[in-house]
Amino acid sequence: MEIQYHRNFVKQYKRLDVKLQQQFLERQALWLKKPDDPRLRVHPLKGKFVGHWSMNVSGDLRAIYYYERERLVIFALIGTHSQLYGA
Repeated sequence: MEIQYHRNFVKQYKRLDVKLQQQFLERQALWLKKPDDPRLRVHPLKGKFVGHWSMNVSGDLRAIYYYERERLVIFALIGTHSQLYGA
C-alpha cells in the first residue's frame, strides 16, 4: 500500500500537538496491519465527503482519506470532528 498526504493534511498535521501526531502514526500503522480493527472506527463518509473514509485517531481527532487507485491512499484531512464536519 502506498500512502501520500495532501498538502492540507500536512498543514493540519503540523499544527497538532506532538502527542497527537504520534497517536496518528500509531493508528496509521494499525490501519495498515488491520484496517477493520474496531478501535479505528473506519467508515465511509457521505455528503460533501462521499468517496472518502474516516478513521478515528483519538477521542475526537479524525483522519479523512480516500483511495486514488487500488493501492494508493491519500490522507486528505486531519482534525477534530467539528473542524472537519462543522458543528
